[in-house]
Amino acid sequence: MKKHVVLIEDEPAIRDNYRAAFERRGYRVTAHGDRSSAWQVLRQSLPDLAIIDVGLGDEPEGGFALCQDLRSLSQTLPIIFLTARDSDIDSVHGLRLGADDYVTKDMSLDHLLARVTALLRRADAWAEALQKPDEVLQRGKLTLNVDRMTVAWDETPIDLTVTEFWMLHSLVQHPGHVRSREQLMEAASTVLDDNTVTSHIKRIRRKFQQLDEAFDGIQTAYGMGYRWNAREV
Repeated sequence: MKKHVVLIEDEPAIRDNYRAAFERRGYRVTAHGDRSSAWQVLRQSLPDLAIIDVGLGDEPEGGFALCQDLRSLSQTLPIIFLTARDSDIDSVHGLRLGADDYVTKDMSLDHLLARVTALLRRADAWAEALQKPDEVLQRGKLTLNVDRMTVAWDETPIDLTVTEFWMLHSLVQHPGHVRSREQLMEAASTVLDDNTVTSHIKRIRRKFQQLDEAFDGIQTAYGMGYRWNAREV
């Protein structure tokens, strides 16, 4: 069965170009030009992956609002923001709202398709994992259920996106061992640039610090990557 990709993009030429490219690669594509029409359909039935333009028509941040709506329906739906705005502020904002990736419109189609393929493979792998007995990692106050993809700190649940979850999982598997940005991308089964990886790590830290101001579980190894603080074990 063909994977269903939904594309929300308000510029017809760009929308048609991406639709054609994805259909050539064997995907089933549904396209929408604005947030309201997309939401009317998506709230009834979710696709396998969503690609959302940030600016939609007369809504400069309509894509961010749509992402929030989709996350209210599913914490695991792969979501990619597509935008002409190449700034760290937009990127961090998008990831904070629960997107898995963030790409600009000047990125090559091959690169975008590679990111889509990686996110869909990850979603399939997670679906298969649900059929197995739960694997739980305990690291001090941290409890990480691999199969249910749940995280708790001192028994308080923390909501992480799929990308954030697998990055954290990579770090806590071997406390004290440095994981490079490339290794974290591989663990999350996605293709991100260095700045986006950094944004994800900052977001994960912030979520823990909201519960525990003294949280020091994720440490930066400057020039190398990140590690889980062995003292937190």
